[in-house]
Amino acid sequence: MNIRKAQTSDYDAIWELFSEVIKTEDTYVFEKNTPKRDLEKHWFAPYMKTFVIEVNGKILGTYIIKPNQIGLGSHIANCSYMVHPNAQGKGIGKKLCEHSIKIAQQASYKGIQFNIVVSTNKAAVALWEKFGFKIIGTTPNGYKHAKFGYVDTYIMFKQL
Repeated sequence: MNIRKAQTSDYDAIWELFSEVIKTEDTYVFEKNTPKRDLEKHWFAPYMKTFVIEVNGKILGTYIIKPNQIGLGSHIANCSYMVHPNAQGKGIGKKLCEHSIKIAQQASYKGIQFNIVVSTNKAAVALWEKFGFKIIGTTPNGYKHAKFGYVDTYIMFKQL
């Protein structure tokens, strides 16, 4: 497994992964019909860093890291992670999280905050908790889940 900064040449592979993840409408706020042109603002904006994880030359996961807020709130990072559905359960999310924590520390962030973790995404919640993230807030009915309707979302935080 190799984690590296994403390059322009990775755009199509990241889009393929991104579109697979969002089509179920059960973990991300992006609607399944999000157009490819929107990947630029959601995953490659100038204020974020994008990374990929390759296994045998194939991109199986990606994450972004960015300031959670502007100005006086920019010392807290925000990350989003995606693992290709065919590669879930193989430790890729774990590797991405480990890497993002190192990158956040190197960039002198004081913490990492996830603003919206869908409560029904038990695997993600459990993984983030293993890395020391705590649920610091709940938004009742904060997500419109494709299967379960309105479900709660969590704000999760880890101090660095």
